[in-house]
Amino acid sequence: MACLRESTTASNATLQIYLRFSPDNSKCLKHTDGMFKVTGGSFEESREALAIAETDGRLFCTVGVHPTRCKEFEESGDPENHFQALVSLAKEGIQKGKVVAVGECGLDYDRLHFCPAEIQKKYFEKQFELAHITKLPMFLHMRAAAADFCEIVEKNKYRFTAGVAHSFTGSTDDCNKLLSFDNMYIGINGCSLKTTENLDVVRDIPVEKMMIETDSPYCEIKNTHAGISFVKSTWPSKKKEKYDQECIVKGRNEPCLVRQVLEVVAGCKGINDVGSLSKTLYHNTCRVFFPQDLDSAADALLAGANSS
Repeated sequence: MACLRESTTASNATLQIYLRFSPDNSKCLKHTDGMFKVTGGSFEESREALAIAETDGRLFCTVGVHPTRCKEFEESGDPENHFQALVSLAKEGIQKGKVVAVGECGLDYDRLHFCPAEIQKKYFEKQFELAHITKLPMFLHMRAAAADFCEIVEKNKYRFTAGVAHSFTGSTDDCNKLLSFDNMYIGINGCSLKTTENLDVVRDIPVEKMMIETDSPYCEIKNTHAGISFVKSTWPSKKKEKYDQECIVKGRNEPCLVRQVLEVVAGCKGINDVGSLSKTLYHNTCRVFFPQDLDSAADALLAGANSS
């Protein structure tokens, strides 16, 4: 099932949204404004992501294979042919003006039961070839694999234009290793804000190298999270069977809740000018995933959000 990540100006914030595609997506998206990115975790999901992106002018997508799905290259019977199918899909999406990144790809050593480390590493590196061919940035995944991840990025650092390590939960050392690469950004969501140690890491990330996200429908900021003390915004919620366009689904992370991520980042960093912070984060997203000339469009979107 394809997933949807978003880059928009919900409550004057920058975000990458992870939203499982479902019949009520249109209701969820009405709570936010801006541009949205649909992301698949496999070849088939990437193909579905492109189809979804074509249904709405605000939607864009990525093409790539998640580390836990990398066995699909071997299981296809012809790994190189499978890779070339990804290349063709990416080129098709670029021609249609819809594909904006390679991903989600990377390493996940927390879930080796889905795919062994050696296969993950082999096809993570292979997807740098996809980034090189298409000249696209990368949407990256790193879980409990910082050393191998950074080694592979180092070997391939001239083969991609930029990237974001999304849903970051690593240490300060992990973060510093990532930020030693040019044009690498750190993506922050609710999972990045669980503990006081997490907040210490976030506090030290330069805002010029950060993006924020929800990773919806998961990774919400819970009452047990250390970051909850900085949350100011709330939304009315109802059970899915009863909810309407004026509320969100109870217990489900939704795009509009990126505002809470913004508030926690601002709070733990001691930043009072949330509007300026959100503009910086939004421009980071535009620079990586959208052409540079979209910065003026980003300014216009932010100005509209501020005046509404």
